[in-house]
Amino acid sequence: MKVLCDVHIAKKVCTFFQNNGVEAVHVNDILDSWYTSDNKISEYADTHGYTVVSKDKDFKNSHLLKKTRTPIL
Repeated sequence: MKVLCDVHIAKKVCTFFQNNGVEAVHVNDILDSWYTSDNKISEYADTHGYTVVSKDKDFKNSHLLKKTRTPIL
């Protein structure tokens, strides 16, 4: 499993995943950091096979409306 943690997810969560054998990155460490749009995050996740972990309801709603491949937790 590969996990991409959205900006509202604590970096400690990302570190927890990494320490437990899960490939994990935080959006603040890639792309445009906290300025990255949900659309760019979704595209990146689709391209690289990540599941997005987010608290952002707008992100989940846009995922459902656009029917992107990216799983959202």
